[in-house]
Amino acid sequence: MNFQQLRYVREAVRQNLNLTEAASALYTSQSGVSKQIKDLEDELGVDVFVRRGKRLTGLTEPGKAVLQLIERMLLDAENLRRVARQFADQDSGHLVLATTHTQARYALPQVIKQFTSVFPKVQLALRQGSPRQIAQMVIDGEADIGITTEALDRFPDIVTFPCYSWHHVAVVPKAHPLVGRAGVTLAEIADYPIITYDGDFTGRSHVDKAFADLGLVPDIVLTALDTDVIKTYVELGLGVGIVAAMAVDPRKDQDLVVLELDNAFEPSTTRIGLRRGAFLRSYAYRFIEMLAPALKEQDISTQLRDALDFAA
Repeated sequence: MNFQQLRYVREAVRQNLNLTEAASALYTSQSGVSKQIKDLEDELGVDVFVRRGKRLTGLTEPGKAVLQLIERMLLDAENLRRVARQFADQDSGHLVLATTHTQARYALPQVIKQFTSVFPKVQLALRQGSPRQIAQMVIDGEADIGITTEALDRFPDIVTFPCYSWHHVAVVPKAHPLVGRAGVTLAEIADYPIITYDGDFTGRSHVDKAFADLGLVPDIVLTALDTDVIKTYVELGLGVGIVAAMAVDPRKDQDLVVLELDNAFEPSTTRIGLRRGAFLRSYAYRFIEMLAPALKEQDISTQLRDALDFAA
């Protein structure tokens, strides 16, 4: 048994049992992947995968248990490497953040600026995606820290921590009929076309709930993943925009007006997600503390260990 065999099994599962895709991801041949998996099964004395001919079609019951142990072993191996690097060179390395456009564009710049000034030898990588993609990057070890408002708490392999709360606002062009009106309501906004976030992004569920609670059916004419795209089409007069308040900059968005809605939308909470059982370098904890000062290293590491013990 060797780590290569374990990685091959894990990658086969990640690639939906497609050995061609698994081989491509591992930079090896399909036959090599197939042979290593079979060698591991022979050594264990059980089939890890259900097969139909040469195709993998699922995991056997023993295979499901084996996969859990493989994930744990590979995570521990990576943690060992991180521990070694931690003591070899504490202030240099890599830190990969996975987040949405809104967080990357509006919430993180000042934190990243502060972090890079304190840790100039740490190479930062910022990967953007949907909340589900962010969660998967954290689970797969492709990102050290996930930052998003949705989805993270739905994955048992991720431990989440509240980061900060924010709310939605409505924005319109300066010439819009609702500008200057006091006490604008959601019912009035619902009389106009709506432009807002895609279904899985940036607290969209709270937007839908606010209208539904009042029995309103908004005419959502355009959705986007990118706040800047939403604001662009609002400026063109296509509808009322509903965006994260942090995404409106009075200096840069001078052609837009924010409508006061008296807390019409429930607050949303952006969360930090970490892979259960992961070992974080000291500078990763410092980044988290810069982003969310209430979160401390000892509390985070304790929860990561407790979550791993609970899963075991």
